[in-house]
Amino acid sequence: MEHNFEVISPHTEQPIAQVAAATPAAVDAAVSAARTALDSGPWGRSEPADRIAAIRRLADVYDQRRADMAQTISAEIGAPITFAQRAQVGLPAMMMRAFCDLAERHPWQEARTGFFGAEVQVRKEPVGVVGAIVPWNMPQFLIVTKLVPALLAGCTVVLKPAPESPLDALLLAEMLSQIDLPPGVVSVVPGGVDVGERLVGHPGIDKISFTGSTAAGRAVAAACGANLTRVSLELGGKSAAIVLDDAAPEKVAAGVRSASLSNSGQICNALTRVLVPEARHDEYVDALAAEMSGIRVGDPSDPATQMGPLVSQRQQHRVRDYIEIGQREGAKLVLGGTGMPDGLDRGWYVRPTLFAAADNGMRIAREEIFGPVITVIPYRDDDDAVTLANDSDYGLAGSVWTADTDRALGIAARIRTGTLGINQGYTMDPFAPFGGVKGSGYGRELGPEGLDGYLDTKSIAVAPGA
Repeated sequence: MEHNFEVISPHTEQPIAQVAAATPAAVDAAVSAARTALDSGPWGRSEPADRIAAIRRLADVYDQRRADMAQTISAEIGAPITFAQRAQVGLPAMMMRAFCDLAERHPWQEARTGFFGAEVQVRKEPVGVVGAIVPWNMPQFLIVTKLVPALLAGCTVVLKPAPESPLDALLLAEMLSQIDLPPGVVSVVPGGVDVGERLVGHPGIDKISFTGSTAAGRAVAAACGANLTRVSLELGGKSAAIVLDDAAPEKVAAGVRSASLSNSGQICNALTRVLVPEARHDEYVDALAAEMSGIRVGDPSDPATQMGPLVSQRQQHRVRDYIEIGQREGAKLVLGGTGMPDGLDRGWYVRPTLFAAADNGMRIAREEIFGPVITVIPYRDDDDAVTLANDSDYGLAGSVWTADTDRALGIAARIRTGTLGINQGYTMDPFAPFGGVKGSGYGRELGPEGLDGYLDTKSIAVAPGA
């Protein structure tokens, strides 16, 4: 039986839309249509150049609807409109063309001479039908970094957006309908956990690409194991910013603010642990407090707003609970707290919050909070900083801040994480692979490695003299 679910504004706490959830039969039909398009339709026989041309058409259509997309994302998840325009929509628009550039120079076929003298052809072929499952925090960016490489690889895709943010995915589906893709190549199946479970466990799916929490990622991996479905997982993080003793406090504060508090801190690669030399602890804390105290929190539709609400009341309560935990654990609350920001009496807001003099064993230093909370932890020397950075269940991102690039690279080489920035957060460069280790998942998105994630490698050996 079909049912609708509401999309709620995090600012007004009022419904802004109703969306029909996909039924089990609808998920089955989408997978079946994707299989048909791949196995017997024109998409399965298409050449890379044809697929690149299709994505370039999509990029042109996307550019025409960027304002609509930014307003949609701002309304459904509470992202400030300026951030929505720049990052939530601007980045995906840029990524589409960058992925096309990568595909144009990708080694789709290679000839080798085998050890025994045979002529070997190595071909890259689509992995098949892809189930793409994305969260709500950067919905278009995360859709595009799955959907576009999968399509360029020649796959077909069944996309499940988060129930908090289905509207942007449905708007993208409108755009896809304008670029003459064959039927069944892309389907969107909105809904909750039940829809995701149906997709992940479906025997007609060849690969699942999942972004979400580590707990959910474990369940996805287990379900995929039953069918030997290939899976890539981009999961949570508790990334460390290692501040070396020669880094300027004001530059560190500005960079960490951008890398940690954008999107109200609801970013998986946020630099939520700031490791500072104990001799300069107070200098860096003071600089961070000054930077964070100037953040303008409020209505996400106002261009002057720098931080909007969290996506849901549940998320608001979760983050406030962690703030209380940090205080009970003995960390020093420098800024913020559990009260509403000044001038606001509704909406799922949390004040930008800074803890200092924390210990790496505290829960606020070990567990992903996914909100505007930064924890400063002192360290003794470089070796201690590396030990603290690596003492985490996660390994998604990180950074090193210093005036000495060679020193930074030496530190970075010792950090067990998938991505790092030097004097910056990780920039999500479309030509550089992104992904994690340990509890942050496995597999890579972006770069040629991201494209290869949707390709199988076939070798064909021709006997000598044949």
